[in-house]
Amino acid sequence: MRQWRLAERPIGRPLLDSDFALVEAPDPVAGAGRMLLALRWLGFEPAQKGWMESFGGYVAPMEIGEVMRGMGVAEVIESHDGRWPVGTMVAGMTGWRELLVTDGEGFDPCEPDLPPEAMLGVLGIPGLTAWHGMQAIGRPVAGDTVVVSGAAGATGSIAGQLARIAGARVIGIAGGPEKCAWLTQVAGFDAAIDYKAGDVSAALKREASGGIDVVYDNVSGAVLDAMLARIAVGARVVLCGGISRYEQGGRIDGPGNYFNLILRRARMEGYIILDEQPRWPVMRARLAGLLRSGKLVAQQDVVEGFEQAPAALARLFTGANRGKQLLRV
Repeated sequence: MRQWRLAERPIGRPLLDSDFALVEAPDPVAGAGRMLLALRWLGFEPAQKGWMESFGGYVAPMEIGEVMRGMGVAEVIESHDGRWPVGTMVAGMTGWRELLVTDGEGFDPCEPDLPPEAMLGVLGIPGLTAWHGMQAIGRPVAGDTVVVSGAAGATGSIAGQLARIAGARVIGIAGGPEKCAWLTQVAGFDAAIDYKAGDVSAALKREASGGIDVVYDNVSGAVLDAMLARIAVGARVVLCGGISRYEQGGRIDGPGNYFNLILRRARMEGYIILDEQPRWPVMRARLAGLLRSGKLVAQQDVVEGFEQAPAALARLFTGANRGKQLLRV
């Protein structure tokens, strides 16, 4: 079988092909009580670059030569009295490898009536992250104005839709007219701001003239600062991610408008969804219900072929992806 392994740490620079090594390894053998899984789908998150850099400290550092970490969907192709029978589709931390052996710990069976790859998007880390950040920290209510940065991404698009379902007016910030049109015409956002087209601060003043009640930030940097300038009294600022960090060589610029948190008696809170793992089944059940009912829509960007995994990850940092970046093996 083939594996992708970490070859170099991309610290302070974009990803390079040389950061990864495609190697052949012996096929693993499943013993008693274990299952052999064949990878069918891979999902990609911006956090994976941080794992490669050994940044953040919230997960164990990746070592050079280690199989590249990543969430995937795999099919049980052998089961030696294992947890699930042959043919079961499961999702979990597969890593970038074509075959793996497991006893099932850390894996969840896919929803039988939904596409298995949904476990990497709406029902996976992006959807769970959106649910906890918006429902537990942002807590939008009818009449609120909610602004989501990185709104066309896998997490931001779900977060904005959850706010819309709660009755809020939702404004998304995204890059390019195509992404902005998808937000308003398909995802049901009330307005979209193209940060590539001009002054985000001026656009927020126009679209959120009464102030922002909930900020859901996936970008940090100048975009977060522009949103903090418009927060309303009692605002909730949810810090989910910082994609701009990767564009600035790993540097994180602090917000100049942070003092508005005092003036507006507001709260700013960050979180890591891995801390909420005991609650994932409940969150996933709620998200699955919304997906089945058609209240949530998801956009997927699918790359074909295991050998394209590094290129698929790199798409997240150039803005090339449309929604959840996936790879079909």
